[in-house]
Amino acid sequence: MLGQLTIHLHLPGCASLKEKRGRIKPLIARLHREFNVSVAEMDLQDKWTETVIACAVINSDTVTVQQSLQSMAKWVEGNWTDGDVIDQKIEVL
Repeated sequence: MLGQLTIHLHLPGCASLKEKRGRIKPLIARLHREFNVSVAEMDLQDKWTETVIACAVINSDTVTVQQSLQSMAKWVEGNWTDGDVIDQKIEVL
């Protein structure tokens, strides 16, 4: 099973793409380290105040994939303080 968590983030007060990268890079690294998943910025790379990141999980058990993605979504909501979560979407294929 392949699962994907897509997170649309708002970064208020961001004044450049360099500042944006500096604010989302620690989030991407932390998600990778804490949850052992693949994480990348997937959309809105040219906007200063918004981004979309995606996390991917592969496992043979659908329930495990779903729980992992839900845990990541909850962690981002509760622990990421550099911006706001606009939307989150979980897909399991």
